[in-house]
Amino acid sequence: MQQIQIPPLAEGEIYLCGIADANGVVEHTVIIGINNDGASWQKHLDWAKSLGGDLTNRIEQAVIRARRPELVEEAAYWSNTEVEWDSSYAWCQSFDDGFQYYNRKGAALRAVAVRRFKN
Repeated sequence: MQQIQIPPLAEGEIYLCGIADANGVVEHTVIIGINNDGASWQKHLDWAKSLGGDLTNRIEQAVIRARRPELVEEAAYWSNTEVEWDSSYAWCQSFDDGFQYYNRKGAALRAVAVRRFKN
């Protein structure tokens, strides 16, 4: 069985996962920051971009909930995904009950910043 090679990480980074597509190409996700200060969706997007990354997507949030729950508080965290039917809302993950739901972008939630890359 072939193993995925975990790339070298910078100090403070945490390897989250590697997800393979149908062609076997792996996209790695590395956590580069966790912000437990409540802020709007846009403020957290800007924060993640200032670190050279993005907010977690809904799949990555599910991985955190399943595999690395100790990294986050039992609270809601923004994803990088707007709600498809109303751009004034974005998806978020509740790490206390496990639900993914949507909230107004102005709500004060927390966030996890990641960087993604393929090798």
